[in-house]
Amino acid sequence: MEKFSWPNPPNPTVFPIASPAYPLIFGGAFITVIFALLGMKISALVSLLATAAVCGFFRDPDRVTPVENGAVIAPADGKVIVVQIEEENPYIPGPCLKISIFMTVFNVHVNRIPHEGEVVGIDYRPGKFYSADKNDATMKNEQNAVMVQTKQNQLYAVVQVAGFVARRIICTLQPGKTVGRGQRFGMICFGSRLDIYLPPNTESKVTKGQKTRAGTTILGYLNETEK
Repeated sequence: MEKFSWPNPPNPTVFPIASPAYPLIFGGAFITVIFALLGMKISALVSLLATAAVCGFFRDPDRVTPVENGAVIAPADGKVIVVQIEEENPYIPGPCLKISIFMTVFNVHVNRIPHEGEVVGIDYRPGKFYSADKNDATMKNEQNAVMVQTKQNQLYAVVQVAGFVARRIICTLQPGKTVGRGQRFGMICFGSRLDIYLPPNTESKVTKGQKTRAGTTILGYLNETEK
């Protein structure tokens, strides 16, 4: 039987919502009540539906994470759009295996740590807002990279990339923090992508077009015999 773990304590609520949504939800609810009190039924209905849509977008379901040596877990819900070896990249030295996951506005947007280790660097870069499923998004869009070193001294990076609609990247990590596989670490609001840069000898277990679930889907396995 496969083993799983809770990377974060389970939420006590039936429909968990990410905390960045609270101001939007409270504001939407307040406006809905005002419209209702003024007898503006159509406006109140539109406001209510918009508030419900915000709740849906910021949903933050609990996930259990597979317990397997060297497993690299998907940091985002979405569709795999890139699986390839690249000779160079801005975040880890030398060649790497790059895996990119594209998120639509209908996906859960809470991001999770692919593999346990220590955060050794965070690199935020302002930029454009091209559609996140295009190749230009990787280098030209606003992005935030988190570099993590594993206990086996392997370095990888997970990069939050803003999209055409996305206008806010949230990351709760700081250099020096120890993180666990599947742990929540941030989100990107309203459509985006995650790029993962892994050591080139990582054994990939996903293909282009495959759907992923953050904290649950195994993207591949690090070669932990090399240090």
